[in-house]
Amino acid sequence: MDFSLLLSSYATVWSNPEVLLMTFIGALGGVLLGAIPGMTATMGVALLIPFSFGMDLIPSIGLLLGIYCGGMYGGSISAILIHAPGTPAAAATLLDGYPMCKKGQAGKALSVAMFASFCGGVIGALVMTFLSPLVADMAMNFGPGEMFMLAVFGLSVIVAISGKSVAKGLISAFFGMLLCTVGLDPTNGIPRFITTKQTGLLDGFQFIPTLIGLFAVSEVIAGLSASSAAKSMSRSPTRRSPTCCLTGRPSRRSAQHPLRRLIGTFIGAIPGAGGDIAVFVSYGASKSASKHPE
Repeated sequence: MDFSLLLSSYATVWSNPEVLLMTFIGALGGVLLGAIPGMTATMGVALLIPFSFGMDLIPSIGLLLGIYCGGMYGGSISAILIHAPGTPAAAATLLDGYPMCKKGQAGKALSVAMFASFCGGVIGALVMTFLSPLVADMAMNFGPGEMFMLAVFGLSVIVAISGKSVAKGLISAFFGMLLCTVGLDPTNGIPRFITTKQTGLLDGFQFIPTLIGLFAVSEVIAGLSASSAAKSMSRSPTRRSPTCCLTGRPSRRSAQHPLRRLIGTFIGAIPGAGGDIAVFVSYGASKSASKHPE
């Protein structure tokens, strides 16, 4: 590795105020777009890419990277506050984030999500800078056997995150696999479980609309039923109002076990895998190693 070239590249970035400003603006825009349910980080980059027209190369790249990184964190905001993931990577955040919000700990959940996103981004950047050839070689050596074992490991995570209701977890996994079979077969291109009159299902069920339908719509129905029940009561019980302010510092336990933060780096390097797979694998590993998995 040519460290002189690496140092000159870092010096070019950090010594240019325009690059830092564009990266900050892109991160802010990415957070705002990522917090919108259904607006993924990739779609945020596609929407804001016209703003990079006319810029120099390095500031424009900083803008786009800031949008993507900010969007990955922004998806956890809607997942924690309104029980609707803004990005596929925030699907596992709502499992614990939204219950914390209902207990009045929304600020703590948002702080932990921001701290984890910052650490994951820094570690991912360092790995990409110094270990890119090794990670790329490992990812390219993934064949059908390794992909099958990764799929089996992903299904085994269901047991870890299901808690005492393993049967319910298996039923949900079967229902999710059934939804994935709708559309064209990725290998042979043969339509599955559709007729010629239902061409809209040829693409299958998209991940984000499915998550919004499963979590957001159910939360709206639960909120409507709760409001109607509260109106029927003469006096509603006292409830601690959730705070959305970020706390000053996350818990010490958030900084423990830094090796788990490498899970997303290596799984994200595998062709065909992404952040949505990495978050559930990381969540299952953290829950299995936690002293309080409930």
